[in-house]
Amino acid sequence: MEWHNADDIKKELKRIINELSLDHIDYRRIICFRSVGSSSRARARIWSFPRIWQQALNLPSYYIIEVLSQYFDHLSPDDKTRVLIHELLHIPKSFSGSLVPHKNRGKRIDSRRVETLFREMNHD
Repeated sequence: MEWHNADDIKKELKRIINELSLDHIDYRRIICFRSVGSSSRARARIWSFPRIWQQALNLPSYYIIEVLSQYFDHLSPDDKTRVLIHELLHIPKSFSGSLVPHKNRGKRIDSRRVETLFREMNHD
C-alpha cells in the first residue's frame, strides 16, 4: 500500500469546515493522504492521535484523513463532500485527538446527519 499527500482533500476540508462553521476543528492540524492499494473497503477513514502519543512526543492533537483512491476518486463531487463531512463528524468538540464513535449519545454519525449538513452548504 502507498500513501501520497492529498492537498486537494486538505483544500476541500478547509472549505467544508468554513462553510459549516465547524470552529472546533483546526484544519491546520489535519493531515490528508490518498492511499493506493489498500484492502479496506472504506471510501475514507480518519486516524486519531491518542493523548498518550501526544504526551510522549510532546505534540498537540492531530488527525489524519485518508481517502482510499480506488473507492473515493470515482465519486461525484457531491458524494466526495458527503464522505468528507462524515469523517469530520468523528472529530470531537474538544479536538483532543480522540474519535467520536458512530453511536454517540443521541448524535449518531449516519447518512441522515451527513445529508443535513451537506444541504446546509447550499447544495439543494
